[in-house]
Amino acid sequence: MLSFHFLQKGAGSDLEEEIDFRGGNVHVITSKESWDQKILEANKDGKIVVANFSASWCGPCRMIAPLYKELSQKYPSLMFLTIDVDELMEFSSSWDIRATPTFLFLKDGQQLDKLIGANRPELEKKIIMIVDSLVQCSKGSN
Repeated sequence: MLSFHFLQKGAGSDLEEEIDFRGGNVHVITSKESWDQKILEANKDGKIVVANFSASWCGPCRMIAPLYKELSQKYPSLMFLTIDVDELMEFSSSWDIRATPTFLFLKDGQQLDKLIGANRPELEKKIIMIVDSLVQCSKGSN
């Protein structure tokens, strides 16, 4: 006999929905205005933005959240953002987000790179490449 389990929003599901995307140096984006503010801040500080488009119901998003938080602490020269695609559907669609998690890498508000899926080694590799390129740029400008 097959049984099906459905996640239900409502009573008793608070634990189910509360993945801790916060913490470390991760900023949770809850509006287009807060996104714009963080992008302006990153541009002013010369930081590259790593944007994690995820969802509370997404298993792979839950699995990669602790690594994302850890990376945000390890690489303070980058700005780490998290966007819940269910809370900001239209905004997420404007960035062509079709799967969760999707990580965008932005400089001056423009997309440099994209990673779809909770691929730990690839996420770490892309972040290290970006950090290395920032180090090279700053050495070249001295």
